[in-house]
Amino acid sequence: MPGSTMDSELPVEPQSLKKLTFKSVKRALDLFSPLHGHFPPPDPERQKIRVSHKLNVEYAGVEEISAQSQPNAKSAAQDQPSAPSNALALPGPESIRDQPEGGGQNELVIGPSGQPKGGTEVAFSGKSSALVASHVSSERNLSTAAIMERIPSKWPRPIWHPPWKNYRVISGHLGWVRSIAVDPSNTWFCTGSADRTIKIWDLASGRLKLTLTGHIEQIRGLAISNRHTYMFSAGDDKQVKCWDLEQNKVIRSYHGHLSGVYCLALHPTLDIFMTGGRDSVCRVWDVRTKAHIYALSGHDNTVCSVFTRSTDPQVVTGSHDSTIKFWDLRNGKTMATLTHHKKSVRAMALHPKEESFASASADNIKKFNLPRGEFVHNMLSQQKTIINAMAVNEEGVLATAGDNGSLWFWDWRSGHNFQQAQTIVQPGSLESEAGIYALTYEMTGSRLITCEADKTIKMWKEDETATPETFPLHFKPPKDIRRF
Repeated sequence: MPGSTMDSELPVEPQSLKKLTFKSVKRALDLFSPLHGHFPPPDPERQKIRVSHKLNVEYAGVEEISAQSQPNAKSAAQDQPSAPSNALALPGPESIRDQPEGGGQNELVIGPSGQPKGGTEVAFSGKSSALVASHVSSERNLSTAAIMERIPSKWPRPIWHPPWKNYRVISGHLGWVRSIAVDPSNTWFCTGSADRTIKIWDLASGRLKLTLTGHIEQIRGLAISNRHTYMFSAGDDKQVKCWDLEQNKVIRSYHGHLSGVYCLALHPTLDIFMTGGRDSVCRVWDVRTKAHIYALSGHDNTVCSVFTRSTDPQVVTGSHDSTIKFWDLRNGKTMATLTHHKKSVRAMALHPKEESFASASADNIKKFNLPRGEFVHNMLSQQKTIINAMAVNEEGVLATAGDNGSLWFWDWRSGHNFQQAQTIVQPGSLESEAGIYALTYEMTGSRLITCEADKTIKMWKEDETATPETFPLHFKPPKDIRRF
């Protein structure tokens, strides 16, 4: 059999991946498509309509009418056997719609809605037939969305908050206003500026009460003790100072930072405080003895935000290395590191009531649970700017301040951005000076104070005249929850 051996030795024609793919697609089309040269029909499962309960009730009413009028309809059918049929077909497989059983005149065929299939025959008298036909046709003219069963979103719906408005502008500093702290008595607040001064202002009237000098660079961090008559300040001059507000002078200085100090926070129950700076270290100080207790090192870049709690983790720091660290204050070591952000974490805000906090960077604002640091969700919009400061009050209004002068207000629970305000520079300033460097709520949470690049301090409050009708809530829950 020389011929067969020659056939078996013939080289196999190489087939490209593209050719094999086309062959596979053609084979699938030949198998599953009933009509050659036509596109296959859309998948009925994919286009299935969930008919609402209301529509099902109406069909039940239609069936009751048909049951009452069946004898009259049958006699009418015998008298007029050649009358054209009125078939009302709802969406469903074509095989169901095109196969009337028994040749009834007035036929209602119901698709995949939970009603009987297979061409169930329903006969009507003339009057009821016209009524039902017009009713069902009007139902069918509605959009799909109108008869879709609405699946409620699991995302929490935001609480309505009134919009905030600027009601006072305070000028007095000669440089950028970089830091702010409110006295626990809620009668005055202090601001630190690039003009190297700390100014104390009356909260109710906005009048200047006192100016303190002593720093030789801009003041980046301020805090007022609720246990002593002390105020603490930190600046770019590497100095951390303790001011006695009864004598209005510096009584202690804390030495140890190797570069500028960017943030400062007092412990709520212990006589210690924390400072973070450009030397990538968060330092823990004893208020009374000036002792340097710990140098919490681990960040790779500037520590630019810090807050403290009375329970573990007692110290939380955010850094330009885009990480957030939880610190064990007993041992001076890292408890956890959160690496969710992609940009510098310049601002953090601890919720006054809940065990949670928010952190802000240029990529996103994220919410985390405490004490373990589980990621909850991102806020639902992006401010698309460097966020320098943020604060949240007891009512769940989160305010975030941007480098471009944007002041956005968020609902804490849902992450919905309900207002986007823009600060206005004072006359004589450049447009580029519309930047907010620090902000805080006063003790009741009803007024917000912002420190800005146009050398002013602005005060904001809720608009009492606003109602849900004049300021509606435009909330659209997200389709998917990003888990990172």
